[in-house]
Amino acid sequence: MAVEYDLVILGAGTGGYVAAIRASQLGLKVAVVEREKLGGTCLHKGCIPSKALLRSAEVFKTVQKSNDFGVESGEAILNFTRVQERKQGIVDQLHKGVQHLMKKGKIDVYKGFGRILGPSIFSPSPGTISVEMEDGSDNEMLIPKYVLIATGSRPRSLPGLEIDHEHILTSDDALQLEELPETMTIIGGGVIGIEWASMLADFGVKVTVIEYMPRILPTEDEDVSKEMLRAMKKKGVKVFTNTKVLPDQVKVDNGSVTVHYEHKENEKSIISDKLLVSVGRAANIDDIGLQNTSIQVDNGFIVTNEFYQTKDSHIYAIGDVIGGLQLAHVASHEGIAAVEHMTDGDPHYVDPDMVAKCTYSSPEVASVGLTEASAKEKGFTVKTGTFSFKAIGKALVYGDTSGFVKFVSNAENDDLLGVHMVGPHVTDMISEAALAKVLDATHWEVGDTIHPHPSLSEAIGEAALAVDGKAIHGG
Repeated sequence: MAVEYDLVILGAGTGGYVAAIRASQLGLKVAVVEREKLGGTCLHKGCIPSKALLRSAEVFKTVQKSNDFGVESGEAILNFTRVQERKQGIVDQLHKGVQHLMKKGKIDVYKGFGRILGPSIFSPSPGTISVEMEDGSDNEMLIPKYVLIATGSRPRSLPGLEIDHEHILTSDDALQLEELPETMTIIGGGVIGIEWASMLADFGVKVTVIEYMPRILPTEDEDVSKEMLRAMKKKGVKVFTNTKVLPDQVKVDNGSVTVHYEHKENEKSIISDKLLVSVGRAANIDDIGLQNTSIQVDNGFIVTNEFYQTKDSHIYAIGDVIGGLQLAHVASHEGIAAVEHMTDGDPHYVDPDMVAKCTYSSPEVASVGLTEASAKEKGFTVKTGTFSFKAIGKALVYGDTSGFVKFVSNAENDDLLGVHMVGPHVTDMISEAALAKVLDATHWEVGDTIHPHPSLSEAIGEAALAVDGKAIHGG
């Protein structure tokens, strides 16, 4: 039997379920189709579980240094089984929360795999959804006015490098480790690779990072990348940049993985217990019926306009499947914008330059807007201000003075172009800079804001003042 809906959403990850809630608020009859669990990658295989592990690593490292705070705690012992249990408990609790939100919004959930059908007896235009039910029952046919594709992404591998899920891992596999290896090689020095390198090193694993680009965290400001490299080396992490892995020469033998790579025109190799491949993510668009539509795909991602409409105007797409900034909070706002466009509302365009980006390593990294280099590439004449956490009293009290805050401003009119942070709790502080961007603030307006003392946020005010050489506590 076919069921009619105003909106059917393929995928109930962060983007999909948030869009469903907003559509319900606007009075639409909504269904979501999810083949795994509500909450998607972010809740079950990404944001939440990885941050739970990072927090345990931070606590373990803090306990090891407790004598520095005058607290004699004895030898710190890591119970990794308990670490994993805590992680899963957090995930399960949040999963129940999402399930409750679906019931509260009267949103129908179909557990199975949804495919888009072409014109048929159900509809003269493509968009009817055939759901292959997980329980093996007959396919459900859903007839919506609108479709929203929010099927997310999966870890990508290098061509010729086979993931065996035991010795050669993706980040999904690494989250399920029952015990920590003694050594780990990580291919990829982007956000996910650096988070895992930081976490594993704090847990006591010997880590090597191999990055193809000239620097780790290549999309962040160059000064931030340099500071992170320094921090990783201080943890004992070996980092090779400008280095190419030879996928066809990665070998598993006697429970170890040998990776051959080219570095400075020389071929070398490294042996470790596990290999983590962290080289980006691929859109989940296989076998969802795109061939039955006019939807265009470019470089593996669905093409949309600024309102997230595809070539079939009643079919929208958001989140990782459209590329761009593959971040959970971006997908959420894209989902809200798409739903509001469907209902003739006034959707808020998600401007990448207004999006705060975070790396939850130790130290943390957070940024919004243009880097110094990208601002210059766009033709801006820039001026910058940087302030170190070493001069911030709260950072000394907290016991972590690594890193800095950096402002990038337009020298011609003082417009704020970008803010970049590396240091303690900067992922919690970046929203002030993001709000400044939204409000089109200048650096001096941020500097004139009275920041509480003592607080880590004082570094934001001081860095803003430093743009014009007015930092109070700067040397």
